[in-house]
Amino acid sequence: MKSDKKTLSSIRKIPVPPKRIANKLIRDREHLTPHEAERVIEASKKLGRYSHRDSTMILLSYRHGFRVSELLSLQWSKVDLRHGIIHVKRRKNGISTTHPLFGPEIRALRKINRDYPDTQYVFVTERKGPMTESAFRKIVSRAGKEAGLQFSIHPHMLRHSTGFKLANEGKDTRSIQHYLGHKNIQHTVKYTEITPARFKDFWDD
Repeated sequence: MKSDKKTLSSIRKIPVPPKRIANKLIRDREHLTPHEAERVIEASKKLGRYSHRDSTMILLSYRHGFRVSELLSLQWSKVDLRHGIIHVKRRKNGISTTHPLFGPEIRALRKINRDYPDTQYVFVTERKGPMTESAFRKIVSRAGKEAGLQFSIHPHMLRHSTGFKLANEGKDTRSIQHYLGHKNIQHTVKYTEITPARFKDFWDD
């Protein structure tokens, strides 16, 4: 009996890890405006020896709505710089698709290819090893601070920023769904539900 009491006492003394703070308690929103996203990209170009690689990662994350795992697993075999297309392999049973690449992305990727030749993955470390998620989180966070944002940012905010940008530009929900690779369109609706573009014709003055 005494042994049981000691066991129960020791269990009670085990510290309970603190609960994760909800994102909504840390910041008012989980996306960047287009202007803020561009500021972050430009800020990342000024940071460190690998600023071009880092800014290109942020650029592609924003323009193609990459999840971190999707970005870091991107291989050169999925990128066609000659024809300006990129095959986006989605995770979480998402819809994989092919996106067009535009001038800034093509130029940035060509330089990456020159700087890191003969690598399987597009984004690698100095030793040509795979980039880690924690490293990319630090890159994004540091760029946000350098850009002068008044709140902390993380990589997945770039994906949300893609969705809100497309919704605010009036792109239809089905197109956004396939661009972001959502299997369930309900995950896409959250972007179109709160866009002010829905109300642009309510007043004609």
